[in-house]
Amino acid sequence: MRLKKWSELPVEIKNDHVKEYYDKLSHKGTYLMFKRVGDVVLSFILVIILSPLLLLLALIIKLDSPGPIFYRQERVTQYGRKFRIFKFRSMVVNADKIGTHITVKNDRRITNVGKIIRKFRLDELPQLFNILSGEMTFVGTRPEATKYVDHYTDEMKATLLLPAGVTSLASIEFRNEAKILDGASEPDEVYVNEVLPKKMSYNLEALNECSIGKDIILIFKTALAVIR
Repeated sequence: MRLKKWSELPVEIKNDHVKEYYDKLSHKGTYLMFKRVGDVVLSFILVIILSPLLLLLALIIKLDSPGPIFYRQERVTQYGRKFRIFKFRSMVVNADKIGTHITVKNDRRITNVGKIIRKFRLDELPQLFNILSGEMTFVGTRPEATKYVDHYTDEMKATLLLPAGVTSLASIEFRNEAKILDGASEPDEVYVNEVLPKKMSYNLEALNECSIGKDIILIFKTALAVIR
């Protein structure tokens, strides 16, 4: 993993706020290199170890409700590049067309198996393939749908300097996000105006202070949060 030259960045994310974060990251070449190596090695090992579980979950999902095994939604990653995230399908087919991109508590679109795999974050396991391909990293800002990235402030765009992550401190702090949005008449509006700015404050702080040690600690914190 390496940073592009400032002159090569998309004009959409080039501004004075992003430049401050870019300058700090440009001095962390060793961290970025080890981060990518760690992503590839760890994700490859986990795919092999978890392959029986992945196959079992795929079978259960297929038997539980009609539709594909995987859910592929367009998200935004490094430099504003769009990609299709891998998730085990936990909702009914065409859930995006039935409701919002945000999931609320007791969302009727969630399948019976979906309730279980979402509770234990098992629906996120296929993102190991996104990590292997370089579209994501283990620790970093969770990838948002384009409609929410369009609401990023200039400073928030700094999170697009690195690949989107599977987990982050913001993910842990807002792991019960569905409960926060439950009952909101306009969940998208509440998310953009209230939840997103708070999550981004965590993400920007993490971007400012990123290190291999902190990434490792965050992975363990995520595991503990899921267990609890």
